[in-house]
Amino acid sequence: MQSKIQRTLLVGCAVLLTGVAHADQAVVIGYGGPLTGQVAHVGKDAENGVRLAIEDANAAGIKIKGQPVHFQLVSEDDAADPKTAVTVAQKFVDQKVNGVVGHITSGATIPASKVYSTAGIPQVSPSATNPELTRQGFATAYRVIGDDSEVGRVIAQYMGKTKGYRRVAVVDDRSSYGQGLADVVVKELKAAGVDVVDREFVSDKTVDFRGILTSIKSKDAQAVFYGGVDAQAGPLRKQMTGLAMKVPLVGSAIETDKFVELAGPAAAEGTVSAESGQPLEKMKNGPAFAAKYKKFGSVVLFAPYAYDATWALINSMKLADSIAPADYLPAMKKVEFDGVTGKIAFDAKGDLRAAAVTLYEAKGGKFQPVSTVTSSRGSTQN
Repeated sequence: MQSKIQRTLLVGCAVLLTGVAHADQAVVIGYGGPLTGQVAHVGKDAENGVRLAIEDANAAGIKIKGQPVHFQLVSEDDAADPKTAVTVAQKFVDQKVNGVVGHITSGATIPASKVYSTAGIPQVSPSATNPELTRQGFATAYRVIGDDSEVGRVIAQYMGKTKGYRRVAVVDDRSSYGQGLADVVVKELKAAGVDVVDREFVSDKTVDFRGILTSIKSKDAQAVFYGGVDAQAGPLRKQMTGLAMKVPLVGSAIETDKFVELAGPAAAEGTVSAESGQPLEKMKNGPAFAAKYKKFGSVVLFAPYAYDATWALINSMKLADSIAPADYLPAMKKVEFDGVTGKIAFDAKGDLRAAAVTLYEAKGGKFQPVSTVTSSRGSTQN
């Protein structure tokens, strides 16, 4: 006859074994982005996009190798700082995450990509647009948004051909994103016969732009292009108004409520921003996504792209029937699905096979879409 202690041990072992048999496979998705600092609103927006994708994936009851999978989110704040981003990337590697969504700024994403490449961990950025990211030869680097070569071309065409500006001033914040985009814009403007009458530089910490604006005003520029984020573009626009500069400001990824708040609705009026992708309401699955996202608030910028970036990782795991980075990495080049932002399918470099660029204009205190240029064919949708 079994003793009470023996029976207790047997029951305990049975419970333990049952728990192991039914335990879901844990898949950890790392998110790296700015959760503090001047672009924290953009970073938190993207983080919530990842969170929503993981919630949907868990609700779908996905199985890998016949076993249920439970997806988990681990977020780290890179403060949009290159050095911090490298530290975050190494932390993810040490934690043995299964994949990474991020980072947000090009300045953070590019140095972090080297860490992920060495570790063999797939990384999908929802927003880093500097072309260098996917031109380093890393098999692990992907993005679900078009790059600056296309955005810069559309901006230059808008200023040179659509508006007919012949004299343009260019300012950038010397970040990988801002400078990289500004370089493309300058090159495309010159190719279109537009005179770049002034090229000014600030830092991503600059708050007083009056010195460079005074110089630009003396050059009789017809428009100013700024390569940088909304947190600085807003004050720049406000200070332009303070100096009675009635020329328009053109930028990229500054079509946010934050820009309007910082510039002031009156000063913001007429500002134009180019953004890779389509307006949320024009995306096939955009309205449905916006409705689901409401529990986090309104979409700021990159939440739908972060959602698609997460599903690019998940769908690749499903395609490879493995959660191991080494196993599903090759499937990243084969994955193809209809995401919120459009069709997600990557070329040999890790870029989208087809992308779009939309122009927005501030009207009545809100940015409104003006036109969308799709892919490299240059067809325009109003």
